[in-house]
Amino acid sequence: MTVPRIFVLSTVCIFILSGFVFADSSGRIYGRITTVDDDIFEGLIRWDKNEGNWIDMLDGNKEKSKKYSKRYKRKKYRRRETSIEIFGIKIGGRSSSSSDWSSVSQSGIRFGHIKTLNVVDDDRALLILKSGEEVELFDGSTDIGEGIREIVIEDRDEGELELLWEDIDRIDFMPAKKNLVSNYGNRLYGTLTTRRGDEYTGFVTWDIDEIFENDILDGDEKRRSRKIKFGKIAAIERYSSSGATVILKNGNEILLKGSNDVDDGNRGIIIADPGFGQVTVQWDEFDRLEFSEAPEQVTYDEFDGGKPLEGVVYTEDGDKYQGKIRWDDDEEYTWEILDGSYHDVEFDIEFGKIARIKKKSHRSSLVTLADGRQFRLRGSNDVDDDNGGIFITLDDGEEVEVDWDEFDYVNFDK
Repeated sequence: MTVPRIFVLSTVCIFILSGFVFADSSGRIYGRITTVDDDIFEGLIRWDKNEGNWIDMLDGNKEKSKKYSKRYKRKKYRRRETSIEIFGIKIGGRSSSSSDWSSVSQSGIRFGHIKTLNVVDDDRALLILKSGEEVELFDGSTDIGEGIREIVIEDRDEGELELLWEDIDRIDFMPAKKNLVSNYGNRLYGTLTTRRGDEYTGFVTWDIDEIFENDILDGDEKRRSRKIKFGKIAAIERYSSSGATVILKNGNEILLKGSNDVDDGNRGIIIADPGFGQVTVQWDEFDRLEFSEAPEQVTYDEFDGGKPLEGVVYTEDGDKYQGKIRWDDDEEYTWEILDGSYHDVEFDIEFGKIARIKKKSHRSSLVTLADGRQFRLRGSNDVDDDNGGIFITLDDGEEVEVDWDEFDYVNFDK
């Protein structure tokens, strides 16, 4: 019996549509935006072009709060002489102390920890976390304030809307359903290899800009301008400081030049690893990125909003102190970020993913993750002798301060 053509077409359409129905968008940022005019929009959110998933980081600055408590200072801070002496005459004469501290520090938090974001003014936001803690972040990046590049919401009824910072009153975040269709396509995922041979796998942000399959990689092929959707690309290889080889899924290879997408004007390739945070690789260290399908999404429900850092701090003299920890006189919650560099790759590691930090020298530390991976980091006061001190609040309320010179290692509670 001949099958009616209309039935065949209907079957094909159902099959195609089912691909959309079962697409997994549960890892995407989703929320309800209330504007200053009391309009309400709800849907998938793309933040500042380069954040679209719960594991992505909202960057900003925060003000340090000075702690006042009964404090035991284990050792006086050393003083560093910045002057030099020639023939008995001091030149400069300025000295500094590691107790010097700034009232402002860089900060960041994965979107999945945030329950509500309230716009305070043109460069400041009040975050209410899932834990109930309130954190105020301000400028320091294009993620917060009038300098933000765009906030796009794919509203279920209104379609795609682009909002300015000044339009927004508050955003209530909530889990995204699995079957939502996005105009941007799926989030990019893959494995990046550096020129030293190190590999990092996770969700991809290209040139601090492109994150979805329907985003465009552009450049010049000989004298022709090319615009290629990332969803058509199998891999990108660094060709030189001024070009890259793009390997398409159909097997074709294209040498592109003339764009910061494919030369040393590239602002960095970020790999967001659910197991610790993210790495940023600059063009000079980049070798190859091979795209693949994400094995699973990291959902909103997998984030807890953070809790106080706790553990045991050990000194070089063999003393140990157990209690709540304030690292670098700054970070004191598991959602906060430790930063440093390894083989010229920049790391941002969530404290809640760290099992141990051990000082290796004045300039570096060995960071061991909960999953066993280890990185020797340097280039940041989180991991070198510019550290502002490790503070431990004991059970009796006493606060002990361990200077970097005396610090050996810390084991964090899980």
